[in-house]
Amino acid sequence: MISFTDVAPAPSLDLAPEVDVIALRRDFHAHPELGFEEVRTSGLVAQRLRALGLEVREGVGVTGVIAVLRGEAGDGPTALLRADMDALPVAEENTWDWKSTVNQKMHACGHDAHTAILLTVARLLVMEKASLRGKVVFMFQPAEEGLGGAGKMIEDGLLDTKPDFALGLHVWSEVEAGLVAVSEGPVMASADAFTCTIQGKGGHGAIPHETIDPIVIAAQLVSGLHTVVSRNIHPAAAGVVTVGRVTAGSTFNVIPDVAELEGTVRAFDETVRATLERRCRELCEELPKAFGATAKFNYQRQYRATVNLPHWCDVIRAAAANVVGTDHVIPFNPTLGAEDFSMVLERVPGAYFFVGARNESIGAKYPHHHPKFSIDERALMIGAQTFVEAVRSQLG
Repeated sequence: MISFTDVAPAPSLDLAPEVDVIALRRDFHAHPELGFEEVRTSGLVAQRLRALGLEVREGVGVTGVIAVLRGEAGDGPTALLRADMDALPVAEENTWDWKSTVNQKMHACGHDAHTAILLTVARLLVMEKASLRGKVVFMFQPAEEGLGGAGKMIEDGLLDTKPDFALGLHVWSEVEAGLVAVSEGPVMASADAFTCTIQGKGGHGAIPHETIDPIVIAAQLVSGLHTVVSRNIHPAAAGVVTVGRVTAGSTFNVIPDVAELEGTVRAFDETVRATLERRCRELCEELPKAFGATAKFNYQRQYRATVNLPHWCDVIRAAAANVVGTDHVIPFNPTLGAEDFSMVLERVPGAYFFVGARNESIGAKYPHHHPKFSIDERALMIGAQTFVEAVRSQLG
């Protein structure tokens, strides 16, 4: 296995896959692009896939890429494998030679790794196409970070390829490198967003009794919203309501007319999700009336929970065991983070698994979206080989 500290050369099909995958990941890491802006990334992806002899379609869902590998051993199922490509608006604080070259943009979630992994999977499976039945669809997705790029690709014909099953992965900073984690059922939460605009009556900060202070109302709402889960949801169920932004006022001695809250709601269960939406709406629309104000509440349902089917978890477990050994395949602890691959898994049976990337000895210890996020690059080939083993088990 290539050491994390080795500086891989530029990506090339002349390199061994275990070297090339690191070079690919570092190249993508140095050139991050935000959602629906992945022009360079998708261009390089398409170029590499064509060099492998695959059927390639670009511009799917704005900047997505689809490639198809047809097995030569006869008819069989269609596998869909997915990687996301977008970066985050984060200023990188790492000092690697391959750190971001773009101001205020960084691959702080591991999508550079996912793209490199799936390109390597394509390379490895092309070498085996004579023994494969059916076909493999490679989904290189834009805009996972809150923009629903998976949905855009679906709208643009992704599922016209008629996949029989779909698999995705995420390198994971909370799981030690060398491990693969997978569990059936919901593994990532639904994700919704809300805003509440409170219309009060502004005035001088020294004469508050002549105003209807929207800041005071906003403070009451923040407190109330953060008790919705603890007082409305069964203690054994999971849910989150977080107010992430409060905006009001322009100077220290003026009470403004308007205050605005913005937040997120997360849940694994659709009944819990509906309850949280209802209670947030009731609080935001009714509580301001008690102060003489009015409020406008807007709630946007974004992603459903990412739910793994048991059979496909078994497929991943068996595949990963062939790569890292049975003792290194562990259950995944579900997270209330969200993932738009759920849009695919709503329509196609499959599973989403996690490849350990944490290694404190080399500084790979920071959470996703942190400016010092990094990974143990051993995760790259582990992820690629697990994908390949899973495809072999179904198409071989």
